[in-house]
Amino acid sequence: MSRNLITRLITSIIIIFLSFFFIIKGNFLFVFFLISLYLLSIVEWFYLSKKIVLFILGLFLLTFSFFTAYSLRVENIFYFIFIITVCASSDIGGYIFGKLFKGPKLTKISPNKTYSGMIGSFFLAFIIGNAYVKYFYDYFQIFIVNVELYIILLLIFFISVTNQIGDLIISYFKRKANVKDTGKILPGHGGLLDRIDGIIFAIPLSYILKLLFQ
Repeated sequence: MSRNLITRLITSIIIIFLSFFFIIKGNFLFVFFLISLYLLSIVEWFYLSKKIVLFILGLFLLTFSFFTAYSLRVENIFYFIFIITVCASSDIGGYIFGKLFKGPKLTKISPNKTYSGMIGSFFLAFIIGNAYVKYFYDYFQIFIVNVELYIILLLIFFISVTNQIGDLIISYFKRKANVKDTGKILPGHGGLLDRIDGIIFAIPLSYILKLLFQ
C-alpha cells in the first residue's frame, strides 16, 4: 500500500468521523460545521474561477447547496445521512472499480475516470443505499408516503448521477485553471471542493426530489 493511499485513507476516516459527529449532534455544532465548510468552499472557488461571472454563479450554487443541506438535516436526519451515504458509496465504488478494472476512459475532462469506475459508482451506491433504506424504513415513511423499491432506486440513481456529474464539473474547472487540486487542506485529497464536489450538486437535487416525492 502506497504512502499516499495510506494518507488518503486516514484523512477519509477522520472526515467521516467528524462529519457524522456534527451531523448527529445537530443544533449549533452542525450550523458551525456547515458555515465553516461554506466559507472554505467559497475561498477555494474564488481561486478556481477565473471570471467574476463564474464566481457569482458558483457562489449562488454553494449558497443554495449549503442552505438545502441545513434544511434537509433539520427536516429529516435519516434522509440527509442517506444522501451523504449514497454520495460516499458512489465515490468509493468509482475509485475501487476504476483501480481494479481500469479500461476505457470516460472523458478527457478527468483522465482518471473510467467506464468501469462509473459502473462501480452505481453498483456500490445501489447496494449501500438500498441497505440503508431497509434498515431505516420506518423513518423514510415520514416524508415519502409509499417507500417503494423503484422510488428508492430512482433516488439513488439520480443522486449518484448528479454526484458524478458534479465531480466532472469541478474537474473541468481545475483543468481550465491548470491546477491538480482545489487546495491543500485535506492530506491525500487536496482541497475541500475536491472532496465535496459531487455532494454540493447532489444535495440541492435531493431537496427538490424530496419535494416532488412528498
